[in-house]
Amino acid sequence: MKIEDLNKILVIGAGTMGHQIGFLCALNGYNVVVYDINQDVLDKASERVKLFADKLVHMKRLKADEKENSLDRMTYTTDKDLAAKDADLITESVPEDPKMKATIFKTFNELCPERTIFTTNTSTLIPSMIAEETGRPEKFLAFHFHDIIQTDVVDIMPHPGTSEETIELVKALAEKLGQIVIMLKKENFGYVFNAMLSDFLKSAVTLASNKVASVEDIDRAWMGVMKSQSGPFGIMDSIGIDTVWKITDNIAKLYENPQITKNAEYLKEYVDNGKLGIKSSEGFYSYPDPKFLEDDFISKG
Repeated sequence: MKIEDLNKILVIGAGTMGHQIGFLCALNGYNVVVYDINQDVLDKASERVKLFADKLVHMKRLKADEKENSLDRMTYTTDKDLAAKDADLITESVPEDPKMKATIFKTFNELCPERTIFTTNTSTLIPSMIAEETGRPEKFLAFHFHDIIQTDVVDIMPHPGTSEETIELVKALAEKLGQIVIMLKKENFGYVFNAMLSDFLKSAVTLASNKVASVEDIDRAWMGVMKSQSGPFGIMDSIGIDTVWKITDNIAKLYENPQITKNAEYLKEYVDNGKLGIKSSEGFYSYPDPKFLEDDFISKG
């Protein structure tokens, strides 16, 4: 299959990244189906993608007519058979659980056409962990997007069994979507940027879980020295505290590290209380007006 043959893109998982990726694909002329098992999640995604599009219009990165045409190319469904029908490429954005991802791809392998390319938007896993379970390892790789509002960088990470044809096709798609491609020469947990970011965030959570300093002071230290617009906890609110917790918890179980376990427990308290970050309007900060955006945040003690 060539880039010209791509028409229908299936997005599995209607969370923060799922609907952003879906809209980006629709904006570039693809017919997009967003699939999720939860109708409420789909309904919220449909509303959130409109707000996402409005933000792009406000930022003058999108015209009003382009917004409407793009939204018209997006549909939402809980029907996996309908979602899989005629899909040319899948982009998956479900929680960072390899067993869950493997089960999903195994299911869609039975439903999708033989030509369908499978990609995962995983933030921290590597594709070889689930490649065989997809049923089509040669047509599978990691195709990772960052926050689309903030950046246009994507990572492409094949596993040893990914075909060259698949790699070239996904690279061509990334370029058509206007993205800067970071091509990994070998598998690496966390790709390039996330590998660096995860150590940074781990350090911040360790400081907080050990009660070395408050969340605000940890952010204030980073923002004050680096002159950045947010600190590690503001970043985690953007990512989603539930996502950060899931990643931390997986690492804690994998390596049985006492400090990482303590960090996971610290994050879990926020998750259990529904404080997930921006998407729930409350996390380490309250939104839409978090304290770290106040003019005197850095200077006040």
